[in-house]
Amino acid sequence: MYLKLFLAFIVSLLIILVTMPTLIKYLKSISFNQNVNEYALEQFKTKEKVPTMGGILLVLVPIIVTIIFDFNALFDLDTMIILLAFLGYGIIGFIDDYLIVIRNNNHGLSAKHKFLMQLILAFIFFMIYRNNNELSINIPIFNYNIGISSLYAILIFFMFTGSSNAVNITDGMDGLSAGCMFFSLIPFLVFALLENRMTIAIFILSLLGVLVGYLKYNISPAKIYMGDTGSLSLGAVLAAIAMVLNKEILLIIIGGVYVWETLCVIIQIGSVKLRGKRVFKYTPIHYSFVLDGMSEKTVVKSFWLLSAIFSIVGLIIGLI
Repeated sequence: MYLKLFLAFIVSLLIILVTMPTLIKYLKSISFNQNVNEYALEQFKTKEKVPTMGGILLVLVPIIVTIIFDFNALFDLDTMIILLAFLGYGIIGFIDDYLIVIRNNNHGLSAKHKFLMQLILAFIFFMIYRNNNELSINIPIFNYNIGISSLYAILIFFMFTGSSNAVNITDGMDGLSAGCMFFSLIPFLVFALLENRMTIAIFILSLLGVLVGYLKYNISPAKIYMGDTGSLSLGAVLAAIAMVLNKEILLIIIGGVYVWETLCVIIQIGSVKLRGKRVFKYTPIHYSFVLDGMSEKTVVKSFWLLSAIFSIVGLIIGLI
């Protein structure tokens, strides 16, 4: 079994290393390039020449590899929730990316349509999950489960929409979001292994291999971006894994970087609307550090380190 886990990582890594150059070349040939927001910092506007939608491979490869290495994944409800969340939110992101590129602006899916699609998917996952699991949340350290019944549907919605959009917000610098996601997945891999959830462990290791391969082409200077196809799906799958492993509260700690990024955006918007003043120089917050004189690479490495720290803390709390 451990050989299978190792191979899932290696095979996924090799597939990305071999296929990503072809995808980059194809996306360039059809001019599927990144559209940078008009409010982006000047030094980031050159990224418009870089192809987007690299998330296509990030989504497809782990799903295919997981099924090949463990066909039972198709018959395990918890694993299917993870795979469907990954694919479902990836499709939402793909539609958004496609519309943005075709329209040659940053107007993809409307916020209302995107919200509705996320709500429908979250409801479907709740209905699947409730048929096979107790609707409760685990309190770390005390290892005590609190049943919350139908309120769990609300929790799932906030988990999926919050996590997917938080990762999307963080995906603003070369290698930033993918690197942070790598560290965020490791504690959940440990939890899956300790609980003998081997199919889930295979999926996580496959995704880790994909992220390592993707970073080769996404670290500054990036040759491709994941787009909403990748960021929305990665955030959703992180929430799905936390849900099926009953680590909902730990998700807040392990995904601390994403929580921080999102809170800063919320605080900034609230302050501007209520006080007419900014709290931070720029949000998402990672751009503020660039304005303070830090290089993009330094900011990214610092956020990776911070993500690793949050993951270690979350892992320790989860093991107590």
